[in-house]
Amino acid sequence: MGASTSQLEGVDIAVIATYFVVVILVGLGSMLRSNRGSAEGYFLAGGSMLWLPVGASLFASNIGSEHFVGLAGSGAAAGIGVGAFELNALFFCQLLGWVFLPVYMAGGVYTMPDYLQKRFGRQRLRMYIAFLSLLLYIFTKISVDLYSGGIFIQQALQWNLYPSILTLLGITALYTVTGGLAAVIYTDTLQAFVMVIGACILSVLSFSEIGGYKNLELKYMQAYPNETLYYNDSCGLPREDSFHMIRAAKGSDLPWPGFLFGQSAASIWYWATDQVYPILPASWRLYYVNVR
Repeated sequence: MGASTSQLEGVDIAVIATYFVVVILVGLGSMLRSNRGSAEGYFLAGGSMLWLPVGASLFASNIGSEHFVGLAGSGAAAGIGVGAFELNALFFCQLLGWVFLPVYMAGGVYTMPDYLQKRFGRQRLRMYIAFLSLLLYIFTKISVDLYSGGIFIQQALQWNLYPSILTLLGITALYTVTGGLAAVIYTDTLQAFVMVIGACILSVLSFSEIGGYKNLELKYMQAYPNETLYYNDSCGLPREDSFHMIRAAKGSDLPWPGFLFGQSAASIWYWATDQVYPILPASWRLYYVNVR
């Protein structure tokens, strides 16, 4: 890497260290605000959550290092089409809130495995769906989060990748296991504000550097690896439809029929039947019912 490697200044290290310390303190402090002596207190934060931390936790549970690292890389490689994956979340979050969550609440359950057991009366079915959901979550979410988060720590602090991943696991386990869902929601709320503010600052600085959105289109279409020119190869050249979110049914990397009919089914599973997202609004719904 040589002399071109960027080195962190003392203030950078102080900011990163402060961030990790504050996250741990918020997670541990949340133990004092929640009743962890019951299953409802541990897994549903006692049904005492307000709408703001629940909404922030929904955001932070979805948006993370895999977006700031992975999705940004996909956008750099193929254009803005990858943004369609996040836009369709607007519709399926409504589906969760207006269709699935009322059914869960009416049945006195908070996850799809619980609902299937109550609907069909099969403990074995519940265990199978729970195991399948856990397996899918490990390979489609947790592994990507850990890898992209580890890459960030590796690049920022020049650590080895595996200690970076183990550090993330240790910090997360510390406040999650001890604090339950309340700790997750409170730390997610903090991180949601950090991510939104940081992303806004990064966007403003980036557009200021290149001279606005029009120059982004121009400079993006002129950006390609040196190897592409050297070998006279089309590999690495920007796509002609890079700035089209809805792409042609034939010849594109993200055909709209596949996205509409294929990704929509996956999004229903992700947003409405996954283990995480139904539980978060349920913790607010219990508070709302108790207040009424």
